[in-house]
Amino acid sequence: MESKLHPAVTVTNIKYFIPITLDLESGKYTSWSELVKIHCKAFLVYDHLISSTPPPSSSLSPQKDPKVADPPTPPVLDSWERIDDVVLQWIYGTICYSLLNTILKKDTTAHDAWKALEDLFNDNKATRVVYLKTKFANTRLDNFPNMQAYCQELKVIAD
Repeated sequence: MESKLHPAVTVTNIKYFIPITLDLESGKYTSWSELVKIHCKAFLVYDHLISSTPPPSSSLSPQKDPKVADPPTPPVLDSWERIDDVVLQWIYGTICYSLLNTILKKDTTAHDAWKALEDLFNDNKATRVVYLKTKFANTRLDNFPNMQAYCQELKVIAD
């Protein structure tokens, strides 16, 4: 019998797929969260970000003709909880130590960690706007080696 691994368990280095380390100072939450969402969709685990419980397996399936035999189903080797822990490791592996200490809780799910980070960055939105406007206004060309680096920094702040 052929065993099938869930695609999520094949990821060995999350930093290869998500090279951004999220922290409160960098202002890269939008970029980081988009990369995480894309990665989770690609590895078939996006549902772990949007829900903390597994989807019902049989309640949504269509009614079947009792005369027709069901095809054999492969064994489920990777439980919802195991895959959720993999996604949680991805989140923890792409955030800074101080954020990790802020959101790390016993028996949390990937969804809980995702929402905690989202709430943390959205709650600080007004303060963050004032900070970024000041940083943008005070960014000077003479602090950068060339025009490209200067423009890149302004783009990062604006984003």
